[in-house]
Amino acid sequence: MKKIESLRFPVLVVWLLHFTAPCIGQDESVGAPMKIAEQEALYDTIQDFVGKWWNGSDLYPDPCGWTPIQGVSCDLYDGFWYVTDLSIGPVHDNSLTCGQDVDFSPNLFALRHLKSLSFFNCFVTPRRRPVSIPASNWEFFAGSLESLEFRLNSGLTGTVPEIFGGLRNLQSLVITENGLMGKLPESIGNLVELRRLNLAGNSFTGRVPGSIGGLNRLLILDVSGNLLSGTLPVTLGGLTALLKLDLNGNQLEGEIPKEIRNLKNLSLLDLSDNRFSGGLGETIQGLNSLQELVLSNNPIGGDIMSIGWQNLRCITALELSNMSLTGGIPESLANLKSLRFLGLNDNKLTGDIPSKIATSPNVTSIYLHGNNLTGKLNFSEAFYGRMGRRFGAWGNPGLCYQQPEEFETASHAPFGVKPCGLQVIKYGAGLRDPAWTMPSSGLDVFGVSRLALVVEALLVLALQHF
Repeated sequence: MKKIESLRFPVLVVWLLHFTAPCIGQDESVGAPMKIAEQEALYDTIQDFVGKWWNGSDLYPDPCGWTPIQGVSCDLYDGFWYVTDLSIGPVHDNSLTCGQDVDFSPNLFALRHLKSLSFFNCFVTPRRRPVSIPASNWEFFAGSLESLEFRLNSGLTGTVPEIFGGLRNLQSLVITENGLMGKLPESIGNLVELRRLNLAGNSFTGRVPGSIGGLNRLLILDVSGNLLSGTLPVTLGGLTALLKLDLNGNQLEGEIPKEIRNLKNLSLLDLSDNRFSGGLGETIQGLNSLQELVLSNNPIGGDIMSIGWQNLRCITALELSNMSLTGGIPESLANLKSLRFLGLNDNKLTGDIPSKIATSPNVTSIYLHGNNLTGKLNFSEAFYGRMGRRFGAWGNPGLCYQQPEEFETASHAPFGVKPCGLQVIKYGAGLRDPAWTMPSSGLDVFGVSRLALVVEALLVLALQHF
């Protein structure tokens, strides 16, 4: 018994050492301090954006430790915590939300280790209190900032500061759906580490800076929904790593540079809703990785028969509507095995519709309406039934469909296209399209035509009788 009692003290000592001494390889972040200056800069910055009511020192005494703040992340440098990520705006239920009449806080630039900075739906009173992005102090983030975002800030006005070009480590610059305007600075071309540049949904004017062509690591370029004008710089051909190029919804004009064909990795090209002209030529030749090509609503013009469409073997969506295209529909489009959407409507296309186009295995929508196509449609009832109104061939006066006897229902006929062989008998001036419906009585002209044939047959029999 005494022997057992004599062992209690050593066992107790071993137990205490085991559970109180630091483990070998223990995370050095446990118990790491945060410098007072860094902590105060964080509190002051958030208070300036959120409101004076926000008392961080009471609510979050250890913002990088056991009392974390939503939208704030930290990293260790030389044994101390520093703020590396700051996101302000109602992203989550408990996110930091900007107060009224907010302005940029000068305390922000004291957070010298920031890697990511985001403002979402923060500056929202453009009439009462418009806010501009500061034109100075960004040099303090030159060596650290990798991501900078301004999203959905209607009260954020003015221009993009030229000093942004000094953020040499920036990999993502997103400035979307704000009230910014003016010309894009040429200094953007200095951001050689940039992977994503999204400036969509503002009111930027002027030309696309030619310096952007030097960003050879860029993967995404989106400046859609602005007021950019002029021609595209040929330097865009230098963006050889680019996956997405979206310039839709601007006032860009002139020919599409043939240098675009150098973008071998491009999967999406959207130049729709601009004023491009001069035909397609060899612009899209060689874009073998392209999955979506959207060029609609441009007066590009030209014949598309000579383009090697079969080389776009990855294409899933081909939107070429309202482009003043001429000539026929290339049969090579039927060889695009991945194609799901084909839009050639509202052009000036002529000739027959290739019957092979229905054999494309994955196509779900084909729109050819509003052209001058002629001839007979010889597609199966199963094709019309599967496609429904997603096969658009109406608005081609010289086009008709061959109606097989085995057609079970008229609903499987192509919408807005007349059957071949039906003619409206004229009694006087004014030949109407057989598919036209009389507006005054609502009677189908087909019914009137059949009645006229019956009357004519009776007259012939009567004449033979006499």
